[in-house]
Amino acid sequence: MSVLTRDEAQTRARLLDVHRYTIELDLTTGEDTFDSRTVIRFTARAEADTFVELKPAELRSVTLDGHPLDPEQLVENRLPLPALTPGEHELRVDASMRYSRTGEGMHRFTDPTDGETYLYTQLFLDDVQRVFAAFDQPDLKAVFDLTVTAPEGWTVLANGITEHLGEGRWQAAPTPLISTYLVAVAAGPWHSIRTEHRGLPFGIHCRRSLAPHLDADAEEILDITRQCYDRYHEKFKEPYPFDSYDQAFVPEFNAGAMENPGLVTFRDEFVYRSAVTDTERQTRGMVIAHEMAHMWFGDLVTLQWWDDIWLNESFAEYMGYQTLTEATRFTDTWTDFGVVRKAWGYDADQRPSTHPVAPENVDDTASALLNFDGISYAKGASALRQLVAWLGEKDFLAGINTHFARHKFANATLADFLDSLASGTERDVHAWADAWLRTTGVDTLTPEVRAEDGHWSLAIQHEGSPGALSGPDPSLDHDGLTHLNTLVPSGATRPHRITIGLYDHDLHDASRLTLRGRIEEDLSTTGGNSLRATSGPRPALVLLNDGDYTYAKIRFDAESLETVRTSLSGLPEPLTRAVAWNALRDAVRDGELPAATYLDAARAHLPHETDLALVQGVLAFASAQVTDRYLTPEARPAALATLTDLCRDLIRRTEDGSNPGLRLIAVRHFIDVAAHPDTIAAWLAEGTVPGGPELDPELRWRVLARLAVLGATEETAIAAELARDPSATGQEGAARCRAALPDPEAKRTAWDAMFTTDDLSNYLFTATAQGFWQPEQADLVREYVPRFYEDAVTLAARRGPAMADAAGRWTFPTYAVDPENLRLGEECLRDADLTPSLRRKLVDQLDDLERALRVRGAQSSPSDG
Repeated sequence: MSVLTRDEAQTRARLLDVHRYTIELDLTTGEDTFDSRTVIRFTARAEADTFVELKPAELRSVTLDGHPLDPEQLVENRLPLPALTPGEHELRVDASMRYSRTGEGMHRFTDPTDGETYLYTQLFLDDVQRVFAAFDQPDLKAVFDLTVTAPEGWTVLANGITEHLGEGRWQAAPTPLISTYLVAVAAGPWHSIRTEHRGLPFGIHCRRSLAPHLDADAEEILDITRQCYDRYHEKFKEPYPFDSYDQAFVPEFNAGAMENPGLVTFRDEFVYRSAVTDTERQTRGMVIAHEMAHMWFGDLVTLQWWDDIWLNESFAEYMGYQTLTEATRFTDTWTDFGVVRKAWGYDADQRPSTHPVAPENVDDTASALLNFDGISYAKGASALRQLVAWLGEKDFLAGINTHFARHKFANATLADFLDSLASGTERDVHAWADAWLRTTGVDTLTPEVRAEDGHWSLAIQHEGSPGALSGPDPSLDHDGLTHLNTLVPSGATRPHRITIGLYDHDLHDASRLTLRGRIEEDLSTTGGNSLRATSGPRPALVLLNDGDYTYAKIRFDAESLETVRTSLSGLPEPLTRAVAWNALRDAVRDGELPAATYLDAARAHLPHETDLALVQGVLAFASAQVTDRYLTPEARPAALATLTDLCRDLIRRTEDGSNPGLRLIAVRHFIDVAAHPDTIAAWLAEGTVPGGPELDPELRWRVLARLAVLGATEETAIAAELARDPSATGQEGAARCRAALPDPEAKRTAWDAMFTTDDLSNYLFTATAQGFWQPEQADLVREYVPRFYEDAVTLAARRGPAMADAAGRWTFPTYAVDPENLRLGEECLRDADLTPSLRRKLVDQLDDLERALRVRGAQSSPSDG
């Protein structure tokens, strides 16, 4: 499929003014295709050639101003519109379009529980052409008038309020001016709960088999929706710009959610079938808040080109966490952000594929799609949080409201955004943007503490990332990855406004730390910052970036590190503890702290931790990274034993039922790290953990998957569990278990299912891949390591960007931490004809592999003892 370049988009935007799309979709024509008829009314400003995009199964007819065009002129996804004359035009397209099973375009899903079928669109970034003909770029906004014919008994949801006209025909209210990628349709026998808030229709929807679970959580979901809606109307002067607000929880959704105006789509794992922790409920709440923020920033005001997609996502990410904290019962959201999301950003920003938050070289849609990563979301949100700390919230919101007023129902650029911010402050926001948004990498802040003669002093070493982006080098360009492998040494830093926490040992309880005070400091870009000497003894812990307001790696001086090792759980606030845990995590990843020391810290302090996000985040890193990748296979059994003992302690600590969320986390991780099957097999047989919880479907599949890895179950048990839980989630659980069996035939069957046929949907593909690679089975799957580099390339070319991303993410041989795997990967990058999505994933995976090898090497060197 041809990708749209920025130059082509700019040329077409200068030529066309698109007024209205009238779209008729017929979803009753069979299981493979649907009919799509589109009328586009537009104006040409000059005489010129242009094109419209569509990707049909069959293009039946095209007319321009009543004159037929030859359907055979369609090349890949482009239909030429030659010699347009200045003035009004009408384009009519009649086509048959394919349903998708990859989460792109019009996705079709049949629920194995009850046989009901559901359809929904996912048109971001350039997949509208899989559903109807369009001038597919964000700055050609138009009104969309949609009619859908669906099977009797179905409900059709869309961007506007829908009306059933009879005989399966549904008419959606015309939209305001929106971009093509934001058009949305969801059709099926939905279970719906409808209400109204401040005169606006609200609705939440899911497939019928999930109805009891949505009903159980409906009030919580709607309460958060109402609270966020009200809070945004306190922050923003522009009212909510659409006629209704529906939230549809849809199956096999690739992203977390999508901000379609008036019809937000969420992955339906957010309708919880099994027990979850309060942190998981908080995450769902954050996504609700995130997507609602997009109604203003993204939908009302939309980027002009995809180089500014970060601004949509960073703003919504920041607003999601901040608004959830301000408006709902979830008041510690920034702790979860610090542990989970921020780490995602730090990791992405230290890879060769790093890019500025606001990249300047997004030359086409393929390269734009690569920038949906921890930088655009987590680093961008961190930068905005730092901006608010530096600018002040009042001036920040004044600038945001100016931006909405200037550009509502239109498009805007980063320059427009900065001009709006600058209008309400004396601060130089353009200089701030140059330092924060146009640079790459993570700064490192290291304290130097000196104590003598009754005084102590603090200096802060401020180092930039060892790499920064050079100018684009055409000789190194790989499918739009203009920055790949063009890092050059750089000591550039950015300014930071930070809080420095000073902590002492509690005089009455040596395990606790008490806050002596906090220092607010603006760090310059010169590389070193000295603070004046202070009388009195030095603090036991000097913690840079207390409160986590900036985006930087922090280090400890020697005495502070020892305090953290002995007393981390004694820090009084969860966000402060999150900063300390992140510092330890970064030091492990950088080879400066032995991985075993991190495990020791987890073993010592998690039994005393109360914050669920911290327990979950630390256990996840300790198991998935430290134990499974950073430690050698010889050291892994001891690490698993440590984690098992830790989880057992947490389970014992929660026997009184006082903290079911903590107990659930401990039970999950106990299952995941079990080196012997006896205990968890007994849980499965009895249907419960002694003292609770009972094993719900999620826990049963989790236990069975671990037993499969350990060779302690077989196909008949998996089939019996699937008969017990025949849901879509059960199908995925069975696929995961079957792929995890330590049997050559099971591995062969799983590999063939993933790579030799296209029968697996996106979710079943992912589940199979998750089961396939296991650290315990390195010898069994060794032959598949080189096969990955051949088969993934073929699959990516055949099944498109979403499946290429899934293949690179989930079928990569993660646990083959050896030089041969790295050599094979580098050879593939060098020699293979890779799609952009797969190339990006391989670049990231190989950098993580190389890091794991470095960490192992650092631990085995004599200097580390």
